[in-house]
Amino acid sequence: MARPRRIDKALVAKARQVVARTTEVEQLRAAQAVLLPALVSATLEQTAAILGVGRATVPRLQQRLRQSVRSRATRSRWGGRRKALLSAEQEAEFLAPWAEQAKEAGLLVLSPIRAALAQRLGRAVAASVVWRLLARHGWRKVAPDTRHPKSDPAAQEAWKKNSPKRWLPY
Repeated sequence: MARPRRIDKALVAKARQVVARTTEVEQLRAAQAVLLPALVSATLEQTAAILGVGRATVPRLQQRLRQSVRSRATRSRWGGRRKALLSAEQEAEFLAPWAEQAKEAGLLVLSPIRAALAQRLGRAVAASVVWRLLARHGWRKVAPDTRHPKSDPAAQEAWKKNSPKRWLPY
């Protein structure tokens, strides 16, 4: 059994206004896609045949008119930081002392920043939270060099030349 049809009276009133004023074909079709089922009890198939569109297009046209009726303020928007722990200003304020320390020392360690953030929030935070926080503010991870600063290349070469062979060829 099909769901009973719900007819939004405000939407029908808006569709009547659109039909009376519009000069665009797409707006007219969207309004008619709402009015035909509401006023004449036409099915989707009948509405589609009258409008000269496919059956699946009728709900799309109805949705288009429905979205134009909703005000911009009530329209839901995707995106944004829904689960933000701090606002952007609070984050910038939190990172300010660390920025000064980074300028002086040239290097920061993640664990003290993480501990300070956990203390400020009053709960434990994952390291990934701190990495994302730093990335949002333009900070980046500087990878260490590929060699240790105290390494001795001469000693390494000597070991390579004089080390015993530990493998046997087949």
